[in-house]
Amino acid sequence: MRNSYFNKNSELTNSYYYRNLDVKNSYFDKGDSKIKIIIIYAILILACFIALYPILNIITISLRPADKLLSTSLKIIPDNGSFDNFIKAIKKPEFLTWIKNSLIVSLFSTVCALTISVMGAYAFSRHKFRGKKMGLNLLLLSQMFPAPMIMLPLYILMTKMQLTDKYAGIIIVYIASAIPFNVWLMKGYFDTIDKSLEESAYVDGANLLTAFYKIILPVAKPGIAVAALFAFMGAWSEYIIARVLLATEDMYTLPMGLVSMQGDFTTQWGVYSAIALITAIPAMLVFILCSKYLVGGMTAGSVKG
Repeated sequence: MRNSYFNKNSELTNSYYYRNLDVKNSYFDKGDSKIKIIIIYAILILACFIALYPILNIITISLRPADKLLSTSLKIIPDNGSFDNFIKAIKKPEFLTWIKNSLIVSLFSTVCALTISVMGAYAFSRHKFRGKKMGLNLLLLSQMFPAPMIMLPLYILMTKMQLTDKYAGIIIVYIASAIPFNVWLMKGYFDTIDKSLEESAYVDGANLLTAFYKIILPVAKPGIAVAALFAFMGAWSEYIIARVLLATEDMYTLPMGLVSMQGDFTTQWGVYSAIALITAIPAMLVFILCSKYLVGGMTAGSVKG
């Protein structure tokens, strides 16, 4: 009975997932003129160039010998370019500490925020309870306050709780800051999932938790991937909160470490750029790993039924 239940609902889950991945093969209609298509492509190429220019510039600076920040050359790979700055960056003893701190903070906050957000969003999406609307509105309201506005009360709170300059303190703050957005994101995604998936599981004898873990979560993978990406990126690249809560250099994350390299009179721009590029690698890897589900999230999340 149990095996037939899992096989049946697995097929139903897969059919629902792939049905929602049906997208148009082309972004243009047959009646679109060539001029319109050329203009659209020109705008897209210009936008790509504007987005890529800073990245290419950082790559160029990191490969230049010495610490030359400006150059009249337009070459991406400069003459006499080398990876010396990357070697210097990796050999910096504090650099490995920054990476360790960033990984600990980002991974823990992402996992915890996702766990709470997914279960909370499912409750908001599927169940009726007192205070549901108020709870959603409060989560939305919490996103309307900029980070600098809450820095002073946040610092006072963390000081009284003796959580400043500790992993636990900054992880708790990152979890709390990621939950509201991710709850709204996942609730919207759960709303697009047909309730018949769960109803068929209940008919076969599954309870609420079994239906949630075995049926709903596999369908919600695209939405979870998007939420994970936002949570990880928010913690990995965050600076303001880390600057307020972390005091000792042994607790610095990568963004704080980068800022600490900027001296009053001189800055090793080559090493600085190399560390900036290395900092971007984990975020790029997370994006690549989630890209399969990101496409599904954008298409499946826009179709209901």
